Order: sequence, then structure tokens, then C-alpha cells
Amino acid sequence: MTKLEDALRRAAAAPAAEPAEAAARRFAAAAAASGAADVSYAIEPSPLGDLFVATTPRGLMQIHYEPIDVADELAQLSLKVSPRILEAPGRLDDVRRQLDEYFAGRRHEFELPLDWSLTRQGFGRRVLESTARIPYGEARSYREVATEAGSPRAVRAAGNALGSNPIPIVVPCHRVLRTGGALGGYGGGPERKRHLLELEGALQR
Repeated sequence: MTKLEDALRRAAAAPAAEPAEAAARRFAAAAAASGAADVSYAIEPSPLGDLFVATTPRGLMQIHYEPIDVADELAQLSLKVSPRILEAPGRLDDVRRQLDEYFAGRRHEFELPLDWSLTRQGFGRRVLESTARIPYGEARSYREVATEAGSPRAVRAAGNALGSNPIPIVVPCHRVLRTGGALGGYGGGPERKRHLLELEGALQR
């Protein structure tokens, strides 16, 4: 284990009483001191609240709705992906621009490479990859995405994979509904799911 990794692991285990901002600054300082970052992140305002957005050289890796615990987000990323993390909004300019265009109704398709590091290989990954291909303004049922992923009967497993989608909005799990058209679950909550579907014209306001 390098000194940087050891410092970040100790930061992740810091007492809960420590301000999140202090822990976040420690992560950023350690990454900056290393001379490079494997993960860059920013907080992006949106009509659905602030978004924690993280990317790597391979592509967009995470979008997380508020409430956002930055220190916890950084701790999890340091353990699952890399401790070399830096708050660098400039490195996410393209992601942020495309999100802004989407929420303004000017973008119907994201043109962003994706990093699936937070998703395991297997059925769940196939469900999300299938979901990523659902066109703007359209919807599919849980059974349809399970079928496309290769297991028509695995509807519940498909729902679990969608519920743990690390890249909502861009991987549009909000476009997956229950058979019959009921909204179903959503990691960001039903109101956000409804908002996105209404924005896209898949639901009437």
C-alpha cells in the first residue's frame, strides 16, 4: 500500500464528527500531491438538485443525486476505484454541458464514453447496457429489459440492477416502467423519475 492510499484509507475512517468538507479537502490534497488523478469529480446543479458527478479517463462513471455526503462518496470511490481523486470541474466540462442541454430540452442523446467500473460484469451489466439504448421519449418494461439482457424471467433481478445504476439520467433507468405503465421504483425517488419522463414527453404533465 502506498503512503497516498494509506492516507486516504485513514481519511475514510475519520470520526463522523469531522466536517465532511475537511475530509473532502484531505482527499483532494492527497490526489493533487500525487501529481495526477484517476478520478475527477464535481458538484453539478440541476433542476433535480445537486448532482455528484465523477469521471475517469475512460469516461463518465457516476452520477449521484442529493443528499450528497462528499466525504463518503470519495471514500467509496477511493476503495472501489482509486484513491487518486481530485475535485476538477474543468475535467467534466463536456459532461456538465451535456447535462445542462438535456435539462433544457435541447439534447435528446448523450454523447459520452462510459466507465462501468462501479458495475459488475454479468446480467446486471447487460440490463444497464440494454437500458442505455432506450431512445429518448420512449419506455420499456422491466420484463423487456430482462429479456433483452438474456433472462426473461429475471424481472426482479433486472429491477435490482436498475436500482443500483451508478449513472442515472445518462443510463436512463427512468425509462423502465412496470408492465401496464406504472412508474415503478427509482433510485432518485418517484418524483425525479416522473420529472424526467415528463421532460422527455413520455408522460403528460
